[in-house]
Amino acid sequence: MLDTILDILLDVLKDTAKLIPFLFLTYLAMEYVEHKAGEKAKARIAGSGKFGPAAGALLGAFPQCGFSAAASNLYAGRIITVGTLMAVYLSTSDEMLPIFLSEQVPVTEILKILGLKIVIGMFAGFLLDFAARILVKSRNHKPDPEVHSICEHDHCNCEEEGILKSAIHHTLQITLFIFLVSLVLDFIIEFIGNDALANFITNKPVIGELVAGLIGLIPNCAASVVITQLYLEGALSFGAMMSGLLVGAGIGIAVLLRMNKDIKKNFQIIAILYGYGVIFGIIIELLGR
Repeated sequence: MLDTILDILLDVLKDTAKLIPFLFLTYLAMEYVEHKAGEKAKARIAGSGKFGPAAGALLGAFPQCGFSAAASNLYAGRIITVGTLMAVYLSTSDEMLPIFLSEQVPVTEILKILGLKIVIGMFAGFLLDFAARILVKSRNHKPDPEVHSICEHDHCNCEEEGILKSAIHHTLQITLFIFLVSLVLDFIIEFIGNDALANFITNKPVIGELVAGLIGLIPNCAASVVITQLYLEGALSFGAMMSGLLVGAGIGIAVLLRMNKDIKKNFQIIAILYGYGVIFGIIIELLGR
């Protein structure tokens, strides 16, 4: 039992440590914008997301959930659009790529999966941004372009610390939060067992996509590991695997819930993410890959 606890602690420490560079650079950029940029510059940054979903989908495809965590922070600060955030979430590959490479999956299959995630991420992101602009126009409401202050959000009065110290302060704070969330989830998954998770998403038409999407919502790399392994073992269809991997945004969802003050909007984003993942998974399955 003690060995299991130590193994979980070590794994969580390693996974959390990988996120620190992403988080620090993100907070450093956000602090610079908040402290140094003028109001016009802030407005330009907040409104410059026209091509954001394309960049977000490409960056998210890298095998590291740090991009989804960074995107959540940037969205909470209103530096990127909701479409860009969605593109990153949908294209994030988390543990999928390392597992495929270790299992010697053909490069053509890996590229096909990554390509699908990137294309879906771009399409869904642009569509979401377009819908958001239409909604704003229909309500005759001009959104506030101001970049939100993360210091104000955390009520930490760290504006006086300077850009570097403030970025370090926020990095340490969110790193501790991620560590605690990941630790709790790892213990729960260890208690439940991967086999129990697997039993939920064995080959079942439509049901497989629906349940795989729910598993993908778990803000932990274990979700992508289970889904990828089940697919490799033939227990999961290609469409169901895509649903789970599209929804699986890694720790990004937990960071969004922690950093973005609009709780209603957070759950809307999560619901849209789930809907996109399930719908595209079912379409892919119907098209026969």
